[in-house]
Formats: sequence, C-alpha cells, structure tokens
Amino acid sequence: MMRETIKLERRSLLQAAGVAGALAMLPRRARSQARIKVAAVYSAPVEQQWVSRQHKAANAAQDRGDIDYVFTENVNNSDYERVLREYAEAGHDLIVGESFGKEENARDVARSYSDVAFLMGSSFKEDPSVPNFAVFDNYIQDASYLTGLIAGAMSKSRNFGLVGGYPIPEVNRLMHAFMQGAREWSGDDSRFQVAFIGSWYDPPKAKEAAFAQIDAGADMMYAERFGVSDAARERGVLAIGNVIDTQDDYPETVVASAIWHFEPTLDKAIKEVKAGTFKAEDYGVYSFMKHGGCSLAPLGTFEDKVPGEVMELVRARIEAIKAGEFVVPINDEVPRSN
Repeated sequence: MMRETIKLERRSLLQAAGVAGALAMLPRRARSQARIKVAAVYSAPVEQQWVSRQHKAANAAQDRGDIDYVFTENVNNSDYERVLREYAEAGHDLIVGESFGKEENARDVARSYSDVAFLMGSSFKEDPSVPNFAVFDNYIQDASYLTGLIAGAMSKSRNFGLVGGYPIPEVNRLMHAFMQGAREWSGDDSRFQVAFIGSWYDPPKAKEAAFAQIDAGADMMYAERFGVSDAARERGVLAIGNVIDTQDDYPETVVASAIWHFEPTLDKAIKEVKAGTFKAEDYGVYSFMKHGGCSLAPLGTFEDKVPGEVMELVRARIEAIKAGEFVVPINDEVPRSN
C-alpha cells in the first residue's frame, strides 16, 4: 500500500511540474536584516535522531546570530499542513520540516506563500512549479558504508540485524550502504536480517524487533531506530549507531556510528534566503561526506578493540571518498533479508 501511494504521489508531482514551470525563475525577496526568522515543524520529538540533527544545526545558527528560531515537535500528519500555514502567516522567512507522507500538502502550502522559503525533507526531487520549495534528505551513505566495514570486522557470526522505521529511500540507502561495507569485509555469504517497525519513534517496538533478530543469531545490530541498542546491550551483542553518536550512552555496545551533519544544508539555505536567491533545488548533496554532511563518529571505548587492519581501510576510504575517487552507491530499493 505504501509503495502504491508513493507512486501516485510521484505521478501527481511530475504532472504538476509540467504546469507553470516558468515560475521557477521568479526571484525571491532579499532579506536585509542580519537575522532571518526560521521555523521548524517536526513530526517527532527533538530527541529523535533525524530531528535532533536539524534542531542542533538551527540552534547553532541562532547562537551565532544568523537566525531567530522557533519550532513545533510531535506534529502528526493530519495537523502538519495547518502548522506550516500558521508559521507562514506569522511571517517566517524560512520554514524547515519534512514532507514524507504529506508531499502534496506541503507543496500546496508553499504555493500559497510564494515569498516564504520552504526547505523540506523529501523522498522526491525539487518541483519546478513550486520555486520556493527546496528538498533535502540525509544522504549519509558514505559514513554508513564505513560503519559496515567496522561491523564486518567485529562480527563473529557474520549475522547482522537491521531495524528501521519505514522502508523509504532515506532509510533504505543507509541500510544498503551498511550492508555493502559489512559484506566487503566479512564475505558475500554474510547474513542480513531486515525489519521495519512502521514508526519513526517507538523504542519498545524497535527493541522487540531487535530481540527477534538476536534470537535468530545476529551478533551485530544496525540501530537505525532508538531501542535497538538497548536490546543489544541487554543481550550482550554489539550495535552500530545511525545519525547521532550514542557511544557515551552505550560504551560497551555501540562500536561506531554514522553521523549526519545538517549544518551544511541549513547554512546554504540561510545564505540563499538572505540573498534572495533561494529556489527549488535538491539540497541532498550537502549531506555527502565531501561537503561535510556526514562523518564517522569517534570509536570511544572501542578505539583499541577494532582491528587495525579494518581501520587502515576505513581511513583510506575516507580520503578516497572526499577526493571523489571512491563513490558509495545510492540504492533506494527496499532491502531484504537473505
């Protein structure tokens, strides 16, 4: 059902892109003030991994005097459009959020407020008919691949468990990158157990899914959602973190984490809004490692436990990725257990 909904939404967006395409060239109003007003609308609490990175970047921009920042968290799909409109009516210059599951609604709001810039997480590309609506996503496949290499070296069973929220591109590509790294080090016959919990924030459900995979032999867990590392800690297996660094919280469990840095994405948008040059474009590239959008977190207590051979490869890959000599594929297809 989700796949069919995405197909229908994608078709409607492509049709809309053919209408009024010339609007993409309309100039945005330059903001002369030193600080612009930024509002964020989050569908999960700010403690949630993905949201927390946006919240962190926005607070940093506010602390250095670039923006005045307000936000609303835990907004469900039925209220999302209303909250977007309220912030637009309140005169905010830039609105940040996500349009997963409400793609057309978010674009409808942007169409109604052409002088407001919208920077929205999305599984789709930019729409020329909505020139004030830019898209982004956490393309941190580079760092996720590196954590897979480390996971492959640390797993004894070569049986990996992966628990994600929803099987959408922003989750799928990270799982595939992790699997590529793990397979590269531990072999093509490695086993991967994949599960999705149907929620962005349900730690108990993620924990139960992780328990099932551990019971089926996984000794290394890919914690795309909160709750997985708790299960790993309770069962005495290892875990890989995603988007944020949780090593301090799980010093004997979380071996490595792929970190998303939202700062390059947000800072680019702030600059364009101030200059009056904000337009419909894909900001996803600013999550790539070569743009500073992702990194491998410090290994912390595992610094001396991860084999030196794999870390030599990791360091070489980092340099090659930054130089454009090694490219981690972007695979948005739904990953499957094997």
